[in-house]
Amino acid sequence: MQHPDSQAPRRPSRRDVIALGIGALAVAAVPFARRRPRRLVRRTIPVMGTLAEVGVVHSDERYAHLAIDGAFDELRAVERLMTRFDDRSDVGRVNRLADDDAVQVSDHTHEVLHEAVGWAEASDGAFDPCLARVMELWDLANRSAPPPKAEVQRLAGRRLYKGLDLGTHRGRPAVRITDPYVAIDLGGIGKGYGVDRAVQALRDWGIENGLANVGGDLYALGTSEDGDPWRVGVRSPDDPDKLSGKLEVTNAAVATSGDYLQYFQHGGQRYHHLIDPATGSPRVGAAHSVTVQANLCITADAAATTAFGMQPEEAQELLVRRPGDARIVSAL
Repeated sequence: MQHPDSQAPRRPSRRDVIALGIGALAVAAVPFARRRPRRLVRRTIPVMGTLAEVGVVHSDERYAHLAIDGAFDELRAVERLMTRFDDRSDVGRVNRLADDDAVQVSDHTHEVLHEAVGWAEASDGAFDPCLARVMELWDLANRSAPPPKAEVQRLAGRRLYKGLDLGTHRGRPAVRITDPYVAIDLGGIGKGYGVDRAVQALRDWGIENGLANVGGDLYALGTSEDGDPWRVGVRSPDDPDKLSGKLEVTNAAVATSGDYLQYFQHGGQRYHHLIDPATGSPRVGAAHSVTVQANLCITADAAATTAFGMQPEEAQELLVRRPGDARIVSAL
């Protein structure tokens, strides 16, 4: 029985591409032309400020939709906890209250914050999970010109993550803020964690082959419909409707950070959403996108965010210093 929110997918030929990527990546499954018992069932929802797509390879469409429901539930739960746009979320409560007293948070939020601070320390502040006030200042969705330089400089180079105190309060994980300029924004790592939670939900449903993709941060579980690795296409920074390269991925995460999806133009310059904490302004680098592969999507997401704008040698040194298995697979 077809899920009411879904559309019956057309069975593609070998020349067709099933795009499962809203963001910097596209995913393709190229199944055999003849009918097979396994099929790809997929749905899309808005969540975490973008579109999330989950696809499941299974012979029972109804069961596949139930598994997808479970994955979507996890994504919504992560959003409820970690969005900075809701005062009731863990992050919203910390930003609003933690300068007065410790604010208790969930184990999930504490885990992501701990990982984020680890990336901040390993990168000497190139990654900073406390840039919410900087992001509010730039407000890319509504700006057509850069904010005043004095306001930018006031927030630049402060290593804001050092004003975040992670500990416990009455036996529960808790967060305190010790710098009035600190406000949490998990945009560079939260979607990756959401993908990991969604994939775990699929595994809990017994799914061995599928995809979870949140705005271009994705995990390829098992194999595609025809039993081959998932084919992941990296979008071209010059023309996001085209692909600049392809990867074959099985049981791994891929994430791309690029300057060509969220930006405004002013004075012949592109001002994008990837902020350099040292300058308080969009990063400037030779590459317009960096793609990272890792075993976990939280790792791939944070690594891609951090490495964007770095010289290749600097980025490689960072990934060696930070525990994990992240590696750069594309820089364009």
